[in-house]
Amino acid sequence: MIDLPTVRDRFTALRDALPHVGIFYAVKANPTPDVVGLLAQAGSSFDVASPNEIDLCLEQGASPDVISFSNPIKKARDIAYAHAKGVRIFVSDSEHDVRALAEHAPGAKVMLRILVNSKGSTYPFGKKFGCSPEMATDLLRLARDLGLRPLGVAFHAGSQQLDPNGWDAAIADAAEVTLKLRAEGLVLSTVNLGGGLPAGYLEQPPPLAEYAAAITASITRHFGDIPLEVMIEPGRAIVAESGLIRSEVVLVARKSYSDERRWVFLDIGRYGGLAETEGEAIAYPLRTTRDGGPVGPVVLAGPTCDADDVLYQNTCYHLPLDLRAGDHVDLLGAGAYTSSYSSVAFNGFPPLATHCVR
Repeated sequence: MIDLPTVRDRFTALRDALPHVGIFYAVKANPTPDVVGLLAQAGSSFDVASPNEIDLCLEQGASPDVISFSNPIKKARDIAYAHAKGVRIFVSDSEHDVRALAEHAPGAKVMLRILVNSKGSTYPFGKKFGCSPEMATDLLRLARDLGLRPLGVAFHAGSQQLDPNGWDAAIADAAEVTLKLRAEGLVLSTVNLGGGLPAGYLEQPPPLAEYAAAITASITRHFGDIPLEVMIEPGRAIVAESGLIRSEVVLVARKSYSDERRWVFLDIGRYGGLAETEGEAIAYPLRTTRDGGPVGPVVLAGPTCDADDVLYQNTCYHLPLDLRAGDHVDLLGAGAYTSSYSSVAFNGFPPLATHCVR
């Protein structure tokens, strides 16, 4: 269940906290059409990763000029499709992709994504996305020479970033690239702060105001009085707290007479939408139909015949001692990266085709 008023409230709170920042909702966090439509009506822009997400945004009333194709890993035909639909903002991180943009999206605006140290985030992105600031500088020059419009530098501080200062080092790198190219006459206008703004789960992150103050101060410190447009791509921070998953207890069991922990098996697991429980990274608040009585420690697991389908063994959850099969366990704060992960269309990509050989 998604509570749409909560989505609206979180978007409004973010817009109020960062009034001069362009908000590009990360559609992959929750691509429910009603969510995208609500945010389009509220004035949000959109960060998309595939042609299907472009179509979704357009179908829900978004204009193509507020869509950023921010996935730096894309096929040439997907670039051409986006350009034909009117999308003009792209993010890249490689020479091959920049050249593909020049060929299939001539004249488009391009940002170069840089590698960052995402310390402090629950989900660091490693080295899959981005390139070194030095390489980004060269690729922005190349983009100009190929007829593209170099827009600026992009990065991502890591998903569920719990340190309000987690953007500072990357902002400093972005400023260094910007100042170097400005000295050569190549004027960049934009910095894209990516995603990472957190949501509240079992533990609450610092308040949004602390993040806004830290980001604003960092931009002022590193960019000075350079005229600058700022983008941000929140997903989790807008939709996570709007969601509730109601699960049913399938079985309550013990594994030995000496272990006081019960195993509680739910009818939803890591393959049904709870992928972010891998490594117990995201710990959802829980509510049951038997709350209020005596409780004891539990291990939580999913229903599949897969040994990896265990949700929480190390995170300390205590649930009612009289919990039994058929009772409900509600997972709160489950509006981001749940239904989209359980879907065969996460990020808008189609499912893997199956071919039978006879």
